[in-house]
Amino acid sequence: MKKEIIEVPVLSAAVRALGVPLSLVTRAGGLVFVSGTPPLDISTGRLVKGDIEVQTEASLQALKHCLEAAGTSLDNVVMVRIYAVNSGFYNAINRVYARHFPENPPSRTFVPVASWPMEFDIEIECVAVG
Repeated sequence: MKKEIIEVPVLSAAVRALGVPLSLVTRAGGLVFVSGTPPLDISTGRLVKGDIEVQTEASLQALKHCLEAAGTSLDNVVMVRIYAVNSGFYNAINRVYARHFPENPPSRTFVPVASWPMEFDIEIECVAVG
């Protein structure tokens, strides 16, 4: 099985500029793997500031952008992991998340974490058929 690194417009360059050693999107074995995606603006690559709902929306938009770069979509997502710095954000995150997965949502795990070395409160990763 061969892996393929997918270049994501704007966001891949933003991650490289930060010096973070990862690929945002990798395809292998008919699946698309999207790295943990913080609230990145898909047109500038900069972090989106705001409350947890604003950050969740930005993370999901960036995730969608990553999936589309790989030729797939949110409809093909089979697993999601949400990492948040506060378990109290759970309900607010769900309100935004439900708008992106209104029917037949994928499997999902919610993971509270202590912190990140950058200023954001959420990161979302996924696996999709692609």
